Amino acid sequence: MRLLPDDLVQAAEALLNACKERGLMIATAESCTGGLIAGCLTEIAGSSAVVDRGFVTYSNEAKTDMLGVPMDMIDSHGAVSENVAKAMAVGALARSQAALTISVTGVAGPGGGSADKPVGLVHFGSAMTKQPTLHQRHVFDGDRSDIRHETVRTALRMLADRLTN
Repeated sequence: MRLLPDDLVQAAEALLNACKERGLMIATAESCTGGLIAGCLTEIAGSSAVVDRGFVTYSNEAKTDMLGVPMDMIDSHGAVSENVAKAMAVGALARSQAALTISVTGVAGPGGGSADKPVGLVHFGSAMTKQPTLHQRHVFDGDRSDIRHETVRTALRMLADRLTN
């Protein structure tokens, strides 16, 4: 029995195959998902040919220590922000053998939200060697599990889109 929805596993498998065809390695930098994106990717047998590593950077200190996100950036913009998501993605690229990264930072709930940063808000960053760093902002509905699964779904789609554009 799988812990992840079948559509997520299928999306992960398609992404891994596309990366394998292009000879690209992936690294993840995750906050609100706590490693769920890497877990989804590594659910697929043979994923070690594509997945280099995953950084679980739940605390602000971990974002700084593991990914090099400046603490003053976190202090001025908040951990859940475009700036931090992009810095996480760039940091994962610099600290791995990957050529493609995804980062997520958000408020999965049920608490912790505010008027400016409601529960369900997730910022995504994606860095790729010799390409611009991309950002997406989404607000997802549902409970904590729903928000985390939608975050994984969106992260996999964002990575796949990078390979087709």
